[in-house]
Amino acid sequence: MSNNRLLPLFIGLRYSFGKSRNGFISLVSIVSVLGMGLGVASLIVVLSVMNGFSAELRDRILGAVPHGFIQMADGTMRDWRLHRDRVLAEPGIKAATPYIKTNALLKNEYSSRGIQITAIDPELEKSVSAVSTVMISGSYEALSKQKFGVVLGSILAQSLGVSSGDKVTLLVPRLRITPAGVSPRSKRFTVVGIYELGAQLDGRQAFISLDSGQALMAMGDDVEGLRLAVDDLYKAPEILSAIAGQAKGIYRYRDWSETQGSLFQAVKMEKRLVALLLFSVVIVAAFNIVSTLTMAVAEKRGDIAVLRTMGASKLTIALIFLLQGLFLSVLGIVLGLCLGVFVALNVTEIISSLELLLGFQVFDPNIYFISAIPSELRAEDVIITAFAGLLLSLLAAFYPAYRASRVAPAEVLRYV
Repeated sequence: MSNNRLLPLFIGLRYSFGKSRNGFISLVSIVSVLGMGLGVASLIVVLSVMNGFSAELRDRILGAVPHGFIQMADGTMRDWRLHRDRVLAEPGIKAATPYIKTNALLKNEYSSRGIQITAIDPELEKSVSAVSTVMISGSYEALSKQKFGVVLGSILAQSLGVSSGDKVTLLVPRLRITPAGVSPRSKRFTVVGIYELGAQLDGRQAFISLDSGQALMAMGDDVEGLRLAVDDLYKAPEILSAIAGQAKGIYRYRDWSETQGSLFQAVKMEKRLVALLLFSVVIVAAFNIVSTLTMAVAEKRGDIAVLRTMGASKLTIALIFLLQGLFLSVLGIVLGLCLGVFVALNVTEIISSLELLLGFQVFDPNIYFISAIPSELRAEDVIITAFAGLLLSLLAAFYPAYRASRVAPAEVLRYV
């Protein structure tokens, strides 16, 4: 009997799914399976939703923010076309466009707002930024046709109460000397377009043409630097560092991980914390498995004694209850995976149906930048969750299995 390697498997399956003499043990087993399934499903769904929010941030913000910037180490960039050709020849660089950026005050007769103004070449900028694809009013190309034209974000335009065709005044932190004294440079601009990315940039970012920026900032043909797009945005720090290193100190650079990285790090940290909190559900389910196996060992003491007298070793007895715990865990994990994957793939439709049924909105588009819960299911999240649940269940089953192997047959059979 001790040589029968399949014995623990057969008995473990029977103890797991067979009818128990104690109905309470069966109830606890069911609760353990459901708890494990609920924990696994919750983890998968929440991780997928967090991935979806991260992707929304990446697509919306990095759609308007370049992957990197290159500037001259000693001031403004002269002969920017030569520098642009040089940078474009480097591996990994997809596009480059000149820019001038400064903080400014934008106002009309009703109100004023502090903003960030970026002067760009409208044609070249299309290869670096997605702003031209999200215009809701006017025309992005009008920046090329009208020298002193400005494109505003939707929130900024709404806060100022302006629309396409209206006039606004732009003041920049550059002083000019006039007979009346010293005053900041200002210029009257025409709103030629309004964009909507669905991100915070809509409330603080405005674009003007490069010619307008150079005239307003009195920079002649100089620019501040180059806005860059790379083939792989996650390799942007390496690519820009290599370019700056080859230029031997001529350039200084920044990449998106410096300008927007704190936001994405915060999302990543939040994902980890939420996952850790929800993993406590799996831990509770594992404790239920400990309780189930402990009671099963107490109920099966007679069976254990008979098996031992028939030649079963302590290892065989331990494997029986270890496998019983694993069978319950695997059943719960499989149920959780099926439920979690289904909900993660259909969470947007499920929430929309609930909103329609209950008559409320989770995210009001007038308040939030998104109108639906995003979800992005990743295979690595599913695999890690399943493996973690299985490992935790295996550890939980060790102690009851060890206790079962220590049952003394003679002492049990004495009272039979």
